[in-house]
Parts: sequence; C-alpha cells; structure tokens
Amino acid sequence: MKPSKLFGNLYLAVILTLLYLPIAVIVVYSFSGNSNFSFSQGFTLEAYRSIFTSKQTPQLLAALKNTLIIAAVSSVFATALGTFSAVGIHALSRRAKNAVMGVNQLPLINSEIVMAVSLMIFFVNASFIPEGMTRLILSHISFCTPYVVLSVMPKLVQMDPNLYEAAADLGANRFRTMSDVILPCIFPGVVSGFVMAFTISLDDFIITQINKGETGIETLSTYIYEDARLKSLQPFWFAVFSIIFVVVLAVLLLINLRRTKPISSPAIH
Repeated sequence: MKPSKLFGNLYLAVILTLLYLPIAVIVVYSFSGNSNFSFSQGFTLEAYRSIFTSKQTPQLLAALKNTLIIAAVSSVFATALGTFSAVGIHALSRRAKNAVMGVNQLPLINSEIVMAVSLMIFFVNASFIPEGMTRLILSHISFCTPYVVLSVMPKLVQMDPNLYEAAADLGANRFRTMSDVILPCIFPGVVSGFVMAFTISLDDFIITQINKGETGIETLSTYIYEDARLKSLQPFWFAVFSIIFVVVLAVLLLINLRRTKPISSPAIH
C-alpha cells in the first residue's frame, strides 16, 4: 500500500473515531442503568424503561413533544422557503447570485449566540408576535432556511438549463414547469435540506433557550440543561440519546439507499 493511501486511511480512521466513539460510549452505557459509567447492575434495560416510568416522564414527554412540533413545523416551512429561494437565486445573474449567496451564508458562519440575541431583540420590538411556540418556530425557520438553500443549489446547478425553456415551449405555465420539471430534478436536494433542517432544529439549544422567554416551554435540549444543572445526569438521558441517534441513522440510511437504488426504465407498450 502506498504511504499516501495509508496516511489517508489512517487519517480517516482517526476522524471517524473522534466523531463516533463518544456516541458509541453513550449507547453502551445506556444499558448500564446508572449514570456512574459502570455496569454495577449488569446489562439492563432499566434506563429505557425509566423513560416511561420515571417521575420526570411527564416533563420529558412534554419536552419531546415540543421538540418534535417545533422541528417538524419549522423544517417544513424552511424547506419550502429555502427551495423557492434557491430557484429564485439560481435565476439571478452571476454577480447578484454570488452576493445573495454570501448573505445567505452569514447565519451559517456567524456565531449562533449573535443570531439568538438578534432574534430576541427583534421579538422584543415586534411585540405583536405571540410569545412561546410562535416565536420559537419563527426563530428555527430563520436559521434553518439557509441550510436548505445550500442543499438545493447544487441540484439546480446540475440540472439541464434547457429543461425550463423546453417545458415553456411545450405550453407549460410557470406553475406546471415548477411542479413537473424543476421540483422532480431537485427533489433529492429538497429532501436533504428537509432532513438537515429537521436535525438542526431538533438539536438547537442557544436560540431556543434565549427566545423561549418566560413561557415555560421546554425542548429536549433546554430540559436536559435544566435537569443536569439542578441534578446529576439521569440514566434515562443515555437511552433518549441512543434512541435519537438510531432513528436519525436509520433515516439517513433509508435516504441514501433510496438514492442509490437503480431506476427501472418504464415499460413501453
């Protein structure tokens, strides 16, 4: 094996180890039944059972419900807004496109605390926007949309530019062209953008913590912060993290398997 290839494989192994070893540790200790990082009780599913039997179960399930509602609603709106924004940006001139894409990337490279405080100041001045779920959903839409734009843009670049004109020449209006030509071509990018927006919203803490106000709304990230701050980390959190990881991993595998599945040619009668 060439030294360059050996070094590349070693580098990849180190990176993957650093990324996934902490997650593997959480998954392993989710079967210990305690938060002391020991198997004093042996292999047990107690942590998974305590998700539904603990005294904190109502608060945990309420936080999970809020997290899923915010993530689902905000990712749907962010996907729609980001997709149509990407189509509009793609139609701009090169100079205008570069300028708009630069603005789009500002929330991504900027510190999240800056955006969180900016949204808080905006909501303080926009007092007509109700506190609670409405502000949280709007906050999540605002920082998830740029990720969707970045996911959709490569598919628009790969798309044959003559398809739009061909559809127009064949009599399709703009709505039919968008729904029957453009969207099917960029659909993989739309799905990737939705999954990314959902995952980022699911994971967010800083923007949610600062903009939830005094409404008492808790998501998984804010609830674990309050729980760990007041008490030690409860064992059921290891089980919750493991379940989230497995679900997200399964969704990503399904999406990638669907992408690599060969498309059969339609039968010609």
